[in-house]
Amino acid sequence: MKRVTGTFERSTVAGESVEAFIPHPLPPKDPPLDLGGELSSLLGLANESLRLLELAGDLIPSVEWFVYAFVRKEAVLSAQIEGTQATLMDLLEIEASGEAPADADVEEVCGYVDALNFTWDEVGRADGLPLSMRLLSQAHARLLSGARGAQKQSGEVRRSQNWIGGTRPGNAAFVPPPPHRLGALLSEFERAIHDESELPPLIRVGLLHAQLETLHPYLDGNGRIGRLLIMLLLRHWDLLTRPLLYLSLFLKRQRQEYYRRLRAIRDEGDWEGWLSFFLEGVAEVADEAVATARRLHVIIGENRNRLLARDDATVLSLRLFELLPDHPILTVNRAMELLDCSRPAAAKAMRVLEAAEIVHALDERKKNRAVLFEDYLAHLRQGTDI
Repeated sequence: MKRVTGTFERSTVAGESVEAFIPHPLPPKDPPLDLGGELSSLLGLANESLRLLELAGDLIPSVEWFVYAFVRKEAVLSAQIEGTQATLMDLLEIEASGEAPADADVEEVCGYVDALNFTWDEVGRADGLPLSMRLLSQAHARLLSGARGAQKQSGEVRRSQNWIGGTRPGNAAFVPPPPHRLGALLSEFERAIHDESELPPLIRVGLLHAQLETLHPYLDGNGRIGRLLIMLLLRHWDLLTRPLLYLSLFLKRQRQEYYRRLRAIRDEGDWEGWLSFFLEGVAEVADEAVATARRLHVIIGENRNRLLARDDATVLSLRLFELLPDHPILTVNRAMELLDCSRPAAAKAMRVLEAAEIVHALDERKKNRAVLFEDYLAHLRQGTDI
């Protein structure tokens, strides 16, 4: 029996008649989800891959290095799915400069980093905000904190009708619920997070992400908030204690299939097809993240040994090396701040790392010259270039 996942409400938008989709509450019913067969196998694989990713975080001596790197990778990839042109190198260069981003695309990626760090800490703190629309709206305010946000009601649930695809409401590919229905629908959405359920947590993560995408509660940034929600739900249900899963890499690679699977929920009632796709992505990216973390750890170890073997290694150069994974692009000014030393001392520490071929000059022409931890970044940036 084909499952019906919602109803339609006709309304007029900009003088055109449209049919807005009103999703049924979670979990799916009539019929209920079929979690047997292939879906059961995929669920087992995804859970095991997340377990290994969590274990990898425990085994790595300085997991903060990888949290820093993977959060930024997820931020860049999630923005790229929406058409943003900023790359990981763009983000790291602006962070290294200490300047405010002049490019709106980089500004939005910086906003995502801020939103993820803030909400992750809130969900993890005993006295933090619970996972709720209030928290997501605070994330949305941070996501769109720049110039573009002023026109997009940053931090606020929309008060007007939006649509997806097409040039106007009348030829849109999808019209989300009208604003007067959002209050009740978002309350149901929050209940689906916090109510008791017999469904496996990872299945609930997939359901809730798709439901938020269907509700499209903001004028802009819905896709990024929906992918941020995935990370927060993994923390909420103790599937990951650190934000090490950059699922947006899979969703970027499979962008058209991602959108097709979400449409099939509404058009065909195919929750199982979406969940299979989602679980496949979780397993693939978690396995890749484990491999990347291990490789980056090896790279750090090999470069540290190379530096320690040099006669010109100094205490400051060793201290600066240990800061590289959190600052893979460094300027002289930034090195001075991190080491709390004079400009000549910082420049000398950077020269030692260059002589050891650990870092390489990014731009010799600038007065505040920058170097980059090239081996580390070569692995980290895979999949993030336009």
